[in-house]
Amino acid sequence: MTSIFKTALMHAVLLGSVTSMPVEAQTLPAAITDDLYRAVHLHEAELGQLLFYDPILSGNMTTACVSCHHPKLGTSDGVSLSFGDGGIGMGTKRQADPQNLPEERIPRNAPALFNLGALEFTSMFHDGRLEVAADHPSGIRTPMGADIIDGFASVLSAQTMFPVLSRDEMAGSFRENEIGRLVRQGIISGEGGAWHVLARRVAEIPGYADAFVQVYPHINSADDIGFTDISNALAAFMEFEWRSDTAPFDAVLRGDLTLQGDEKAGLDLFYGKANCADCHAGPFLTDHQFHVMAAPQIGPGKSEPFETHNRDDGRFRVTGIESDRYAFRTPSLRNVALTGPYGHAGAHRDLAHFVADHADPAARLASYDRSQAVLPAFDGHDFNIMDAQDQRDAIAAAVTAEPVALADHEVAQIVAFLQLLTDPISKAGRLGSPETVPSGLPVPLVD
Repeated sequence: MTSIFKTALMHAVLLGSVTSMPVEAQTLPAAITDDLYRAVHLHEAELGQLLFYDPILSGNMTTACVSCHHPKLGTSDGVSLSFGDGGIGMGTKRQADPQNLPEERIPRNAPALFNLGALEFTSMFHDGRLEVAADHPSGIRTPMGADIIDGFASVLSAQTMFPVLSRDEMAGSFRENEIGRLVRQGIISGEGGAWHVLARRVAEIPGYADAFVQVYPHINSADDIGFTDISNALAAFMEFEWRSDTAPFDAVLRGDLTLQGDEKAGLDLFYGKANCADCHAGPFLTDHQFHVMAAPQIGPGKSEPFETHNRDDGRFRVTGIESDRYAFRTPSLRNVALTGPYGHAGAHRDLAHFVADHADPAARLASYDRSQAVLPAFDGHDFNIMDAQDQRDAIAAAVTAEPVALADHEVAQIVAFLQLLTDPISKAGRLGSPETVPSGLPVPLVD
């Protein structure tokens, strides 16, 4: 296993030892320092920036990473459940393309990308199905099993290999393009596999070929460019662009800012009565664990092709452990005011509404306000699970967290504190959006 994964595992173990304390014994976390992050090389990040904004990595060459993770939308896309391939427009204006209708909405909310270069982020996706694992030869446990390419610099880099294989995210249908057909046939890695074909696409563009030769010493010509090199550049960009450690909350942690009024009351509630820090612990405000918090389930759900339900079993799909059914990873709250809608399915557009429901999740599930969802028009069955009392009851019954009674003014105070997590530098980004990309394809922009 590489040293970077060993270091990441050590950070995860240390974090777990801190967050096991009862809430009354917790204090504010230590301030963030440089040693909590992987080092980033600027030229590698600049190459990754171009790839992140370039639709060249999608099957139909119409969708880029930024289509669902735009800086103007808090590195997400402003809707509950996205349209990837088959969508036109950006953000809340994104709609199903009548000339190329998507088969379904992407089943989970597009997560924010802040601080993913921190060493303690050792799992990816809402269910953690991609994670650092000491018992795997590559150091990463993945849904692909042993069929994984070596050479990823981090678990974040490895994460990039999945959206490009997803029919609904970037690959498109097998009826439409070569990548979609290869994915449908299960031809993923190796010569002629989907990743190899994508790497060749990029390598054939002179602007990219020259940049890869300049950035990576092991690449001598375009023929040497592999998908892992593309992934590593994308990861470097995300790590550099959206590192977030200059929010007002960071000034509090350094002792440079003293809170008063609603912000101070909200901090006291967060680390006290409201029990938020039980899960949203440490400097990045996450314990990286998986909890059942009865966030409303909307949209197509996460299922295998042979399954017909709209349910999302969360972490259970990874572990097969019954207590993990309906459990999802604790998200970091950095820049949370920017990253709505909230929950694994993005069922809440309003942060205060989400906080109120989250305080007593089992009881509030049945009275979920469906107007909180941000769902561009599509012929789907978005509320099947919420319409089924037996399904709602099962989700509510799985919650183990004790309910917390919060008055409206206390919810408002917690939200006032959460606003202090907004970081102006990471909000703007460090490199920004390129006007053009080497492929010459249009750069997706938010109006």
